[in-house]
Amino acid sequence: MVSVSTMAIPCDLKQKQIHMNTTCLIIDDEKLARDLLREYLDGYDQIEIIGECAKGNEAVEKINKLKPDLIFLDVQMPGMNGFDVLEEIDHEPYVIFTTAYDQYAIKAFEKNAVDYLLKPLDEERFRQAVNRALKRKTTEQGGVEELLRSIKAEGRNFESHIFVQKSEKLFNLPVEEIVYLEASGDYTVITTKNDQFVSSSGIGKLEEIMDPDTFIRVHRSTIINLNYLKEIERHFNGGMVVKMQSGKSFPVSRTYAKLIRKKVV
Repeated sequence: MVSVSTMAIPCDLKQKQIHMNTTCLIIDDEKLARDLLREYLDGYDQIEIIGECAKGNEAVEKINKLKPDLIFLDVQMPGMNGFDVLEEIDHEPYVIFTTAYDQYAIKAFEKNAVDYLLKPLDEERFRQAVNRALKRKTTEQGGVEELLRSIKAEGRNFESHIFVQKSEKLFNLPVEEIVYLEASGDYTVITTKNDQFVSSSGIGKLEEIMDPDTFIRVHRSTIINLNYLKEIERHFNGGMVVKMQSGKSFPVSRTYAKLIRKKVV
């Protein structure tokens, strides 16, 4: 059990830690838009705005330095757009896109964005997006929990079979037949060589029952089976892409790239 003492922390500081437990960075080249986001966030005691940026290169620097939990990210900015920013950062925050252009929505969700808000911003729609981000942050595993899980995993037997539902039937699926898993909101899409299944369990929960020597996470939204991995492609900017035997490719986020580098000999 990990215990953290709070006896030496003043009460007012403890209250601040409790209420301001989600750090936030606002990224938009329009001052009016940044001011409106600040106004809308004013009602969230648990969110602490730690800065704002007007340019993409500035955003990359601040994200890597401040490591915010959540960012509000405009798509169209001078020099470097919002998607360029996500390619360059080392830290992986939760992302809510805010933009006047709806044609980037699909690409945004491919980047595992929490939400995509169109300008002019509607306050109620904004609150839905923020609540979704806070919920995802609460339900996903944090660093301490991940450490505890890895410790408990030593010597543990992992699942060899799971039951997955399709139509009105439950299928007995050997875990070794799973090629990859992809997060889809609160659900997980499980892909085998010949079929796909949708699980109501989140990808983090499924990760816990699978052998980490075989199933590795390459992105917050993706877990792959190394037995079906064909090759890893390195890009000039330091990024990686894993290519499966089926031809399917997945980007490797910098957060999880170290897991792959450990296996390089």
